[in-house]
Amino acid sequence: MAGAARRRDAKHRVLRKGESVRTDGKYQFKYYVGGKAKFIYSWRLEPTDKTPQGKRPGPSLRELEKQIGRDLDSRLDPSMKNMLVKELVKRYLSTRTGVRPSTLASYNFAANLLEKEEFASKKIGEVRTSDARLFLIKLQEDGRGYSTIKTVRGVLRPAFQMAVEDDFLQKNPFGFELAGVVVNDSVTREAITRDQMRKFLKFVHDDNCYCKYYEVVYILFHTGMRISEFCGLTMKDIDFSNHIINIDHQLQRNRDMTLIIQPTKTNAGTRKLPMSGEVEACFRAIIEDRPEPQVEKEVDGYTGFLFLDAEGLPLVAMHWEHRFKRMVDRYNAIYREQMPGITPHVCRHTYCSNMARAGMNPKTLQYLMGHTDISVTLNVYTHLGLEDARAEFHRMEEAEAARREQERVDDYCRVL
Repeated sequence: MAGAARRRDAKHRVLRKGESVRTDGKYQFKYYVGGKAKFIYSWRLEPTDKTPQGKRPGPSLRELEKQIGRDLDSRLDPSMKNMLVKELVKRYLSTRTGVRPSTLASYNFAANLLEKEEFASKKIGEVRTSDARLFLIKLQEDGRGYSTIKTVRGVLRPAFQMAVEDDFLQKNPFGFELAGVVVNDSVTREAITRDQMRKFLKFVHDDNCYCKYYEVVYILFHTGMRISEFCGLTMKDIDFSNHIINIDHQLQRNRDMTLIIQPTKTNAGTRKLPMSGEVEACFRAIIEDRPEPQVEKEVDGYTGFLFLDAEGLPLVAMHWEHRFKRMVDRYNAIYREQMPGITPHVCRHTYCSNMARAGMNPKTLQYLMGHTDISVTLNVYTHLGLEDARAEFHRMEEAEAARREQERVDDYCRVL
């Protein structure tokens, strides 16, 4: 109605539609989202107003109204901005169903770590990109390793992206690259040299205690298999007729110590590896020496695993990690020239580097390694140094010289 009296506050300022003053003097604004009433509050109407003594400072009511207007124009739900970071993470993780046990363990680790951090109690609408960066930097300053920070960020980034896609936020504050924010202090597992590999293999072969593991070490150095893939191999996976190793699964052990069969790490991990004569001989020796258990233990329908423990259960990656450490420790206790740390993964990396140095086509090497992304394989080539470049240069020179010599012979034969 045109003649209706307009509501005013104690300072006789006209209140807009939706604005009101509570009995305690606090300003209130009422708006609707999806037909449901929502409220915001402030002790100040305008930005120039002073906050009453003893009251917590904050944006004025009309500043909040502007922000709500922008959110509603962008079709955002302003009320969801008050969700806490830990609540958002919990909401995101509830959508991640059917993940592998190792992935689930990683999620739980990140969620438990976040629960102890003050950052987890921030409202998602208040988190800026600088806040996100500073939080990750704080984690590193608190002594958290790069891999841990990467795991935490690996949960926060998609959680905030979900909030953007759900129209809770306009921008993902974690949408930046991790490089340049925190220092990558993780230890790189480098390949060892061919000479080191030969020395270590000879040591294992000749050692009275560890010679029984020689075939395993040789196979890992000459196939590039992941240790979980090797542990999952059964006698049926070794195809002596066609001289190939069938890799289509891996063996894992959960935190509760139960054994499970999982698909290969990636779709590209499912592959067939050709066996050299030496690798084939190693597998034959392993199968020949394998004890015959009274009852073959079964894991998710798989039986006939190559290596078994005292209870007849297949060995897992951790067993081989420990054995490799003991082998290296024994080597270094005997020889003055120390051997660097060698793990099953170092064997894999060494195989990849050796094949790259030998000039194997990157796409072929990608297949043998089971890499999904060619950039992972090509990264090995970037580790090659001056001596590798010099050897490749001389090899190309020799090939060119041989080609020119063949052309001279062909020209001579045509003259005759």
